[in-house]
Amino acid sequence: MLSKQEKSFIKMQSLAVWSMWLSLLMLLSCTPQDSATTAKSEASTPAKPKLILQITVDALRGDLPRRYAHVLGDGGFRYLMENGIDYTNAHYQHANTETIVGHASLATGSVPAAHGMVGNVWFDREQGRLVYNIEDARYHLLTAGADVDKKTEIDPTQKAAKVDGRSPHAILSSTFSDELAVNFDGKSKIFAVSVKDRGAVSLAGHAGKAFWFSKSTGEFVTSTYYYKEYPQWVMAWNARKPASAYAGKAWELMHPASQYLFGDKDDREYETDFPGFGRTFPHTYGEAGDKYMTTRLTLSPAGDELTLDFAKTLMDNEQLGQDEVPDYLAISFSSTDYVGHIFGASSLESEDNIARLDRTLAKLLAYVDKKVGLENTLIVLSADHGQPEIPGHLHELGIENAHYFDTKALDKAPAIAALKKQFGIGEELIEAYFQPYIYLNQKIIRDKGLDQAAVEKTVAEELMKFDGVAAAVSSTALRTASLPDTLLNRTILRNFHSKRSGDIYLVFEPNVFINDFDGLEVASTHGSPWRYDTFVPVMFAGAGLQAGSVERAITPYDIAPTLSAYLGIKPPSATVGNPLREVLGH
Repeated sequence: MLSKQEKSFIKMQSLAVWSMWLSLLMLLSCTPQDSATTAKSEASTPAKPKLILQITVDALRGDLPRRYAHVLGDGGFRYLMENGIDYTNAHYQHANTETIVGHASLATGSVPAAHGMVGNVWFDREQGRLVYNIEDARYHLLTAGADVDKKTEIDPTQKAAKVDGRSPHAILSSTFSDELAVNFDGKSKIFAVSVKDRGAVSLAGHAGKAFWFSKSTGEFVTSTYYYKEYPQWVMAWNARKPASAYAGKAWELMHPASQYLFGDKDDREYETDFPGFGRTFPHTYGEAGDKYMTTRLTLSPAGDELTLDFAKTLMDNEQLGQDEVPDYLAISFSSTDYVGHIFGASSLESEDNIARLDRTLAKLLAYVDKKVGLENTLIVLSADHGQPEIPGHLHELGIENAHYFDTKALDKAPAIAALKKQFGIGEELIEAYFQPYIYLNQKIIRDKGLDQAAVEKTVAEELMKFDGVAAAVSSTALRTASLPDTLLNRTILRNFHSKRSGDIYLVFEPNVFINDFDGLEVASTHGSPWRYDTFVPVMFAGAGLQAGSVERAITPYDIAPTLSAYLGIKPPSATVGNPLREVLGH
């Protein structure tokens, strides 16, 4: 049941009564911590690690490492599952399971209602335009042309106006990495690396430094928020042009096809046929000079391999984990997300990607062991969200209700046309849909002298009649907390921010998806509150932790406060999670 504290938090947000919300958030508990566990840990005081290594695998649904265990080797996932504390029942409890939302939740230990990252993009009413989550015009990229739009992103971010600049300014809560910097007076070295800018910026927090991969230049880049000029080692890495080593090559199967679950199902017409990449192995990257070659690298395990190579170079040159002050390195591997969008979770490509990701993880952990020692490193692996199945694959299994929803037709539907006539509106009533929000034309509503709340309510009620819509919830209802106390409504409330959320939150039925991302039709999309999108792994290892498997329900919000408690520092400012007792040795 939704607590009074949560309802109060939503009300206070709209009234800007910020002086009270910190104390209330301390009472917010997403999961109970008093049920039985299969892990057997002896009470002890954990030693202070030299390095905190936070690994995030974008879109790694919680079941995938075990589902594809037959193609895994040693030292990667197996090390984490067999030698660490493996939480097998971890779910997010917010509604919009997109990349920045999950990454910010991992970093802050909180929900989007508090950390403010309600979606990859949102419409800013004050600016009158769509904004990208970490855009910041004050801090331009250090590499000229690194932000050039190739129209090849498999996400909606390119619909936002181009802003040459990135920073964590829009993240409203402190992160674990921020608290680490505060506690050790800036002496901790804090870095985050990812193919995706939002994957790196969110985890680096406000006090760390972030690097990400530019598809335009084939280099790892950053912004003036972090540096006035690149460190010499970054320039040297980029000068080597590691991405160009993939020119003329292809993504090929790691094992014989007979070893894969989907070895005889490579060519499926419902998979995305990305230009020059194809639907079947081998997937060619293209020749040197092909402007889309670097994009194809990110659609394959090569993106993770490049991320690892850069991260290892960073570890060496920044001397992470080499003194008694704990350092922090966050690595967000993005390929699983891109592969899932293009080919789906149940595909030969996804299966082989997990096998290759496993090898990448094994190389990373071996390198950390060599440089710092796993006994001196506290490791945590999780994901920003899960991923669904492709409707075409579900149809093959006899699940016929799976389909795509055409959001472009919303304003043109007869029911909405009737509403416009009722309100005396001859223009577009629904101005835009940007996952997960519908934005109404507020100017027309004002010009007609209509009540915004009444229009929202009426439109939401009509949208509920659409085939494939599970819920349409108005922001007025969210702002006033005047909603039935259901599990679904609670997840939507946790995603609500009064200044950033749209007018109506739209939730599709399970296995109903949108597939139009900036004009490119993709096979699979995440972003729902359903269990396939909320389910992620949570694995702690290293630092002498006693191995165990824990089936108790937890949330990824528990990770940041657990890291804080392990080090004996205060948790991030908006944390709603609970420290995990098995990691603390309790």
